[in-house]
Amino acid sequence: MSDLNQTNSPADENVDAFSLENIIEKFIFNSRWILSIFYLFLVLTLVLVAIKFLHEFQHFALNFWEDSEAKFLTGVLSLVDKTLLANLLLLVIFSGYENFVSVIGVARRSADRPKWMGGVDFASLKLKLIGSIVALSGINLLAAFLEIETTDKVDLAWQIGLHVVFLFTGVLFALSEKIASSAESHH
Repeated sequence: MSDLNQTNSPADENVDAFSLENIIEKFIFNSRWILSIFYLFLVLTLVLVAIKFLHEFQHFALNFWEDSEAKFLTGVLSLVDKTLLANLLLLVIFSGYENFVSVIGVARRSADRPKWMGGVDFASLKLKLIGSIVALSGINLLAAFLEIETTDKVDLAWQIGLHVVFLFTGVLFALSEKIASSAESHH
């Protein structure tokens, strides 16, 4: 008789529960909880970004009357930069935890649950990550252009080159995901 036609009785399941294969598989499956350490420390990193944001805001607020227009805009861009970084961290924490560790149960019951939560798969996370990197790079590049007189031209060339690489990588990621999803929908 084939294995497909056999049904396991409760006694067979108890024997299987203590098989070496089952123990190894449970150990491997539960090892995903090790990732929770990474996400907890990313939350602490988010706190550090918030502290850095407050420090930069204090400096920005105390000096904005004396600063030139370029320095003022650079200060605003720096605050936007930290905000985008914080958003990126939160996205990685939530979607990474839900994709690789466990569903965040308290969020499911919350009226404040972000709409995107639970809907960002690994492919979407990669695209959002590269998009955020491009945005952060663009903000830093714009800040360098606003202070072009004091910006080292070699550093500026490197920033432009890196930004172009990030853009190219983002386009390649987006195209590869589009091709992969279109191939999956045809099968």
